[in-house]
Parts: sequence; structure tokens; C-alpha cells
Amino acid sequence: MNIIELSDLTFHWPNQKELTINIPFFSQKQGNKLFIKGPSGSGKSTLLSLLTGIVSPTSGSVIINGTDINHLSSNQRDRFRADNIGYIFQQFNLLPYLSVIDNVVLPYQFSSKSKLSKKELRQEAERLLTQLQLPHSHFDRPITDLSIGQQQRVAAARAFIGKPTLIIADEPTSALDHETRFAFIKLLMNECENSQSSLLFVSHDPSLESLFDQSIDLRTLNTAGEYS
Repeated sequence: MNIIELSDLTFHWPNQKELTINIPFFSQKQGNKLFIKGPSGSGKSTLLSLLTGIVSPTSGSVIINGTDINHLSSNQRDRFRADNIGYIFQQFNLLPYLSVIDNVVLPYQFSSKSKLSKKELRQEAERLLTQLQLPHSHFDRPITDLSIGQQQRVAAARAFIGKPTLIIADEPTSALDHETRFAFIKLLMNECENSQSSLLFVSHDPSLESLFDQSIDLRTLNTAGEYS
């Protein structure tokens, strides 16, 4: 089964005639860990916005876990995203006024799968943070007390909190040094296995490419954009 399937996918921004995305077909198998590379202007950010339903395509279909998200209303897309997709942002997007634990559990409150009690949810958040090697003493600290590397682990735990079928990681290691980068990728891969989540990982860093099941240069998929 495919976790992602794109067919005849095109997109252009309002008041812009030229296509930013033109992908005739693409699929990613369930459980696959995919590395997507490409220079600025190749359409990476736009593609991620399409995959998460933040923007809608000009034409074509975006099927995630068997659902064409373009057929969903805005509210349905928000709920689908909360249920099925964990997102690790380049800038983390953690809330500075919340503790580590509160940042991790926040997305779960928007998911229709939210059946855990408050105690069980905290236990799951603590399990994820422990798996990602964040010290227990940090769990109730303000997020601003943590180093960049530690904040990245919190961002990863937040993405995994509802056991989503798909993890999307947008340049998540760009702020990390070389040694920390590889350690983080190893932890990320291990948690994907534990949660049985597929991984789509976007990066400019070629040194990470060999760690993934598959690697694709977006310029070979996208026939639009600056590099078409």
C-alpha cells in the first residue's frame, strides 16, 4: 500500500501564471523512509504544503493513507492532518510559554484518535522523550531552557505523539552540528520503526542521504519551477 500517491498534480500561486508544481505521478510505499533533496526554487516547500493540505492543488490528486485530501473540507483536512500526519518543522515551532511536556501533547488534543486519559497521554509523551534521549529532569521545564538540539528532540516527540502514519520532516537538522545531526537521525529512524510510521524527510544535506531507504531529487519529479 502507498502512504502517498500524487497524480497529475499541478499548482500555481494566485496571480501567477507559471506552475510551481507539475508532478505527473509519484508514490511512496507505507513504511518507506524517503529522502527528498533539491535546491531552493525546486518546489520543496510548496510540495509539503500540498501534502499537508495547507494549500489545495490547481489540479490533480493528493492521496494520503488512502484519502484524497482535496475532497475534504477545510475542517476535515485539519482533523485528517491531526490524525494522520506528524510534522517536524525547520524552526521547530514550539510554544515558548509551554513546558516540554505541554508542547509534546498539544497536537493530540486536536486528533479524533484522542482516547488516552491525561495520565496515559503524559506517560506516552514521557516515553517518546525518553526514547529520544531527553533527560527526565527536563520534562517540566519551559521550552526556552533547552538547547537547540534538545528542542529538536521535543519537536520530534510532538510529531510522534498520536502515532501518525506519516512523519514529514522539513529540514529538521539544519540547526544542528554534524555529530548531533547523525544522532538525531538515528533516533528519528528508531521511533519511526516503533510507531510504524512512514517518513518523508526534506534536506539540503547530502551526507544524510545514504541513511534512507530511498532518495529522490525533486527536480526529477517536478517539471515546473526554476529547474524545469
